[in-house]
Amino acid sequence: MRLSQQQADTISAITKEIFGPAACVKLFGSRTDDDGRGGDIDLLVELSHPVTDAVMASATLEARLMRALGLQKIDVIVSAPNLTATPIHAIAARGITL
Repeated sequence: MRLSQQQADTISAITKEIFGPAACVKLFGSRTDDDGRGGDIDLLVELSHPVTDAVMASATLEARLMRALGLQKIDVIVSAPNLTATPIHAIAARGITL
């Protein structure tokens, strides 16, 4: 995983602030490859409860993480019981839990 422990802890803490303490966040995509270089930070937020405005919450998380981690590309997708799952959700679910 190409994130420092401090970065992973920051991502997890801010995710829980926005989505609640039960939120699980996973890193997926190119940053899971230890031998790779660069790449954006792709995150899946998994929730066991419905979310009312996933788009706004995702945008808020991206903005707060960009301020905390520095200006870099961050993509967030959300999985919740009231949201339709897409093929990317299945791929992301195999990511690394932070």
